[in-house]
Amino acid sequence: MLDLREEVVKMKDEVREIETKQESFAMEFVHTLKAQNKRMFICWLVTFIAFIGLLGYTIWLYNDIEAITKEIDIEDVNTIDESNIKIGDDIWEESK
Repeated sequence: MLDLREEVVKMKDEVREIETKQESFAMEFVHTLKAQNKRMFICWLVTFIAFIGLLGYTIWLYNDIEAITKEIDIEDVNTIDESNIKIGDDIWEESK
């Protein structure tokens, strides 16, 4: 009868051991999950900051690039010496 009692105690110890192993596995899984979530958040944050930077740079380029045009009104074009000026549709004439 004493052997049976020892076996029961031994079985209870084994059950507790198994339970602690399961808890430790679950806790290990939770810690791994937390670390992975932290890494993914950092990746998302870096990507978001890069996107905002790219958006800002694109807006800056859009506002920075402009065509500079200067319009000069010239009267009496035909009287300018040695000039090639388009007069009419497709005819280029040199005024003299």
